[in-house]
Amino acid sequence: MSRRAPHTAAAPRTGTVRAVAAVLASAAALVALTGCAGFEYREHICSDGEYPALNVGTTGSTCVPDGEAPPAGYVKYPRGKVPQEVDDKWDTYWRTHTVDENGRVVDAPAN
Repeated sequence: MSRRAPHTAAAPRTGTVRAVAAVLASAAALVALTGCAGFEYREHICSDGEYPALNVGTTGSTCVPDGEAPPAGYVKYPRGKVPQEVDDKWDTYWRTHTVDENGRVVDAPAN
């Protein structure tokens, strides 16, 4: 005669394992579907220790080491209108605007 425990003795444990597995699977699915929605990566226009400078008459720009003047043909962005991150308000604005040789903000020439 066999002295094995009745099969029903393991049932509560299996139910708990299944419940935990279902919760973990749901959490994994949630992460997979939403990604890292709360963590957005933003790329800076220039590296630390640099500032952006605008090419006069075009929408081009460059990064200049802090404390140095912009190279020939470039000027500092007007105060308060300096792009800080890719696709921020001012980065988008300067795609269609530039500064002319007199320092006035004008529409950028058509490509």
